[in-house]
Amino acid sequence: MSATTDQHPRLTPVDIQRRKSGPPVVCLTAYTTPMARLVDQSCDLVLVGDSLGMVLHGLPSTVGVTMQMMILHGQAVARGITQACLVVDMPFGSYEAAPDQAFRNAAQIIAETGCQAVKLEGGAHMAETVRFLVDRGIPVMGHVGLTPQSVNALGGYKVQGRGKEAERVARDAAMLEQAGAFAVVLEKLPAELGTRITAEIGVPTIGIGAGAGCDGQILVLDDMLGLFADFRPKFVRRYAEMGLTAAEAIAAYAEDVRAGRFPGPEHSFSESRAT
Repeated sequence: MSATTDQHPRLTPVDIQRRKSGPPVVCLTAYTTPMARLVDQSCDLVLVGDSLGMVLHGLPSTVGVTMQMMILHGQAVARGITQACLVVDMPFGSYEAAPDQAFRNAAQIIAETGCQAVKLEGGAHMAETVRFLVDRGIPVMGHVGLTPQSVNALGGYKVQGRGKEAERVARDAAMLEQAGAFAVVLEKLPAELGTRITAEIGVPTIGIGAGAGCDGQILVLDDMLGLFADFRPKFVRRYAEMGLTAAEAIAAYAEDVRAGRFPGPEHSFSESRAT
């Protein structure tokens, strides 16, 4: 006996790949179940990004993020997703050593979170690993340009692909496509290079600070909501200032409690304590 449901199935990596040159692909990160439910209503793809190390755990970079952290947050987000394609980042150190290492860790992430694909950073030097995973049934999203896990080697969060470096980044993206990646994130590139790569490869490009010429766009949720204030990338548009709103609300609550006012619509603090 088979079970049926009225719910639409999640979008798959194949669905995202077919969006090349079609309607722009809407992507956001998410790290918790409540936020996943919100972004799922509007997004085609939801990424559990290793940016969670910085925006949720206070780490100075994504380098310290662990497999356990990615799996825990991946499980939380999966509980809130019903329609978007769910992708989970592979953390630093979980895939670089060898293709078989990458397979073991990618398989664990997919098995324990229920996500449909993983994302890993790196260009030409990661093509063999991407091919190894794809050949074994693991969909992979690539990531070139600024690769935050390599921030120490790159000398900071700088724009990539300027001058002669443009050819290298373009080659990186092309090799990931040839290896079987279903989409490629382009981070912090000159807009003209983002447009060029989008025209040259046959899978969707997902831009983050790479111009409007990409096939889709992604932002870190806490950046676009104004919840993460440690730094603000120049390319990020804040669609809300929820951090300021939350700070004001917390201060108002603290003022009420210190003044003996119960933080409710009708009862005083003293009445509440007495009942």
